[in-house]
Order: sequence, then C-alpha cells, then structure tokens
Amino acid sequence: MKRISALVLALMMVLCLAACGSSSDTTSTDTADTTAETETQEAEATEDEAAEADDAEEEAAEAEDTEDEAAEADATEETGTEANADLSGTVSTNGSTSMEKVMSILIEAFEEQYPNVTVTYDATGSGAGITAATEGSADIGLASRNLKDEETGLTAYVVAIDGIAVIINPSNTVEDLTLEQIAGLFNGTITNWSEVGGEDMEVAVIGREAGSGTRDGFESVVGVEDACVYDQELTSTGSVITAVAQNQYAIGYASLSEAAEDDSVKVISVDGVAATEDTVKDGSYAIQRNFNMVVSDSATLSDAAQAFLDFCLSADVADYIAQAGAIQP
Repeated sequence: MKRISALVLALMMVLCLAACGSSSDTTSTDTADTTAETETQEAEATEDEAAEADDAEEEAAEAEDTEDEAAEADATEETGTEANADLSGTVSTNGSTSMEKVMSILIEAFEEQYPNVTVTYDATGSGAGITAATEGSADIGLASRNLKDEETGLTAYVVAIDGIAVIINPSNTVEDLTLEQIAGLFNGTITNWSEVGGEDMEVAVIGREAGSGTRDGFESVVGVEDACVYDQELTSTGSVITAVAQNQYAIGYASLSEAAEDDSVKVISVDGVAATEDTVKDGSYAIQRNFNMVVSDSATLSDAAQAFLDFCLSADVADYIAQAGAIQP
C-alpha cells in the first residue's frame, strides 16, 4: 500500500514539473515577442524623429537663406538710396518752350530720386538754348530741332520725338490739308480758305518767332524755310494756341503734345493722316521733330548734370515721356 502511494505521489510530481516547464516556455516566448515588437516601434519612432529633425533643419536653412536675401536686398536699396542722397548740386537747363511739358515731368521724377539735386528750366526758345550750351551759361541746352551744320562743337541727344500739329479755329470747316496746301497757306500763295475747301475767309497766319525750334522744324518739313508770311510771330507754343483759338480765320502750328489736349483749337490731318502719337511713332504723320538735349563738347558736366542727362536718356523714363504726350526714340 505504501509502495502504491509513493508511486502515485512521484507521478504527480512529474506531471507538475512538466506543466511548469511548458508555462515557462510560453512566458519566455511571449516576453521575447513583446520585446522585439517594442524595439521595432522604438526604431520606427527614432527614424520618424530623425526625419522630422532633418525637415526642421532644412526649413531653418531656407529661412536663413531668405533672411540673407532680404538683408542683401535691403542693403542694396539702402546703398542706392544713400548714393542718390549723396549726390547734390544744381543743374541748369535752357531752351525750347515746346519741351516744357516733357521737362517738367522729367525734372520732377529725377528730383524724387535725387532729393539733394535741383534742376532749373528756362523756357527761352531752341536758338537761345543752343547758344546757352555753347557759351556755358547752361549745363544743358534744349532744342526742339536738330543742330544746323554751322552749330559745331556740340552734341545733341534725342530725348523724345514730337509731332507738330497744324491747328485752326474750331469754327473752320476744313478737316484735312496736303503738305502742298499747307505750304501755300503759310507762304502767301493761298490767301483765302475757299481755295482749300473752306469758307470764303481771308487766312491769318500765326507762327513762332525766329530761332524757335518749332518754327524751324515746321518750316523745314513743309519746305517753306524763310518764305512764310506771318500775320503774327509769337514767342511760345501757348501763345500760338491762344491766338488761333481767338481768330476764326487763323492757322498756326504747335507741339502736338500741347495742341492735342487743348479743345480751344482744332488739329487737322495732313495728307489724310491724323496727328496722333501712333502716327508720329510709325512715321506716317509727316510733320514731326526731335526734342534734343544739347551739351558742349568742350565742357565737362558736373556729376549732377551727368546724372540728369543719363536719367533722361534711360529706358526708365518711357512712361514719363508718354505722360507728356511725346514718344521715346
């Protein structure tokens, strides 16, 4: 009996040990699996953190580059502003009254950029402007005509192109004239408007004074140099416009940039071509001339005067010249 009990007890112990071993193996496996999974997750998290760190570093570098570029731009702008502010002095210009509108706009724009430079403009006529440049009484002469062969020792820079409008009183029914008819009206061959399709009215010829660039440009294109028979010779574009506006029999000429904006006179077409900015630019309108800045070859311009000349000849002023009703060459 005792022997049987001992055998049973031994058997139970063997079974217990087997069960414990199985449980230990399972626990070890589970633990290993859990540990591996944790390590994988930690590795993935580390990779994500590294990627985020790289992205942050790239963004920081880009931000730094942007700041550097902005700083460089600010420095450049500041340097340019300082350079403009450092330039000072007075620039004297003298000449063509027809260039008044162009000059006013260019001077205003230039002085905004160069606040310590003052540019003066005396509207004395093209001939006087060329003389001023020759004699040195002005830094820059202004001429609404090209230099003549005898006007040597000078260089003319074309700043703008302007049409010369043929103007009549608005009550006049004439709308178009040929160059030949215009020549006849100004040289006295035609004396009555009925001869060119108008009413029976005597012609009153209004023009500019001798030495005027507008007069020289008009007469040379029309072919009536020194042959015009004027009833009035006036000293400015505005005066011609006013005189024609007040006389129903009158005919005159004026800068297109001035006449086109004045309803008190009528601008007629020439050989069927209207006087407009486009027709002046494409050359189809015959009566046109250059606006010139004239400097002496023997004089050295001051820094301020050279800066103003360079500014007026730059592509940057195209809009300003257009605002004045002229065309940049």
